Amino acid sequence: MSQETDLLDSNFVAPAQYKEFDFPIEFSFKIGTLANDFIATDAKGATIAYVRQKMFKFKEAIMIYTNDKKTDLLYKINADRIIDFNASYSFTDANDNVLGRVGRRGMRSLLKAHYEIFDNENKTEYAIREENPWSKVFDALLCEIPLLGMFSGYLFNPRYGVFDNDGKIFARLSKKPSFFGRRFKLEKLEDLPEGDGERMMLALMMMILLERRRG
Repeated sequence: MSQETDLLDSNFVAPAQYKEFDFPIEFSFKIGTLANDFIATDAKGATIAYVRQKMFKFKEAIMIYTNDKKTDLLYKINADRIIDFNASYSFTDANDNVLGRVGRRGMRSLLKAHYEIFDNENKTEYAIREENPWSKVFDALLCEIPLLGMFSGYLFNPRYGVFDNDGKIFARLSKKPSFFGRRFKLEKLEDLPEGDGERMMLALMMMILLERRRG
């Protein structure tokens, strides 16, 4: 049994086994709070993770728990430098074992989001690419129009595909129509090799936090 699974109670399945959950998985941000937190639930509505971003940190610091009571820590995501566009974000489990990392792909991410996922040996496994980058442009324009700007979250919603090194797509993350851009849906398109689902899920969680800040 893996170290991650040892940390959990009998009602929780580790993120490395996310592919066994009922997809799609939904990420829902809390509103009305200072913290940039969200909950991940499966198709049956069961909570599979609670993601909390620490506030007022010079370096990004993300804690992932089994639920919003924050009693059981599963993972940590930490930036390798003070807030920077080219920062890399490392994944560790609750025992500080390194699992991999995710980072933006330099200038390519200025308009069209592009991230790369690395394994614990620093080898590139997957790329996350924004599939409809113009949605953010139109969303920003609509937000400047009085009254109509309130509905931008229902009209322009970005999509992100997860591709392997051969260009095959394995999953897609989409923002769902909603006020404040608070809900995202993750669909599995292909089965992932054993162990890769853990890093993919952690990378997407970090990417959502970064991209939601951009708009």
